[in-house]
Amino acid sequence: MGQASCCGSPSIPPHPGSVAVRGFAPAQVPPPDLLDTLLALPGAPMEAGSPAARPPLRQRVAAGTTLLHEGAPARQICIVHAGTFKSVKTGEDGYEQVLGFSLRGDVLGFDGLAGGRYASAAVALEDSAVFVFTPPELDALRRTCPPLDHALQAALSSQLAHAIELAALMSAVAAEARLARFVLQFAARLAAQGQSSRRLRLRMNRREIASHLGVAHETVSRSFSLLAQRGALRVDNREIEVLDPERLRALAHCTRGPLEEAPRAAAAPAALTPPSRYGSRSRWRVAA
Repeated sequence: MGQASCCGSPSIPPHPGSVAVRGFAPAQVPPPDLLDTLLALPGAPMEAGSPAARPPLRQRVAAGTTLLHEGAPARQICIVHAGTFKSVKTGEDGYEQVLGFSLRGDVLGFDGLAGGRYASAAVALEDSAVFVFTPPELDALRRTCPPLDHALQAALSSQLAHAIELAALMSAVAAEARLARFVLQFAARLAAQGQSSRRLRLRMNRREIASHLGVAHETVSRSFSLLAQRGALRVDNREIEVLDPERLRALAHCTRGPLEEAPRAAAAPAALTPPSRYGSRSRWRVAA
């Protein structure tokens, strides 16, 4: 028999509903949530002398605090338990490029394992909490708890998929299309966590969004206003409501140039489209 794992099973058996496709490994049902798996771990189930023979360390991180510093030795890996972080890389001229935003269940610091130093900084955008592991501790958990290893791989795979989505986002010529794609992608990530995909509260300000999208921060305000005028969104500072997901998707697919110049075939005739009860005015007045 195989060695029992910390989660009470010697291995991960194929799921009864899995399907083999063209000789590849069976397609599994969605893997368990990384945080759910982590929180289900017993307090100290590891082998004697294991560096992970203790409960995971939970650390609070105040808004504005840098959790991981770019270029610092990669001595810990963090899993977001609550809150939002931005990943930032600083250029030689001091400009901070926002690479992405991390939510509940995302892994921070894994990029430092290859070279031994963090490739980017992680900064809390709100009061947050993370589980902290040293690389040896996480390795021990992965060896002794296959379900956790499975969930960790799924979380990292999801983050790679988000990086691919960012490349697709940046392919849009119009800033408004980039913003529409950003809102759709962010809404999808929230929906995957069981939150509303229609009512969003953005934790990042317009300057951070602009850096992420590669546009001027004034352009973000104008783009939100335009998407609101098209009836796709209602914008009230950082509160965003998706009024018409289909129209927002149509605007996100516009790659010809500014939306003011793009054909409006996706929109219904004005006579058939009742005005939004919120009106078309947006209020995006977050301090830069």
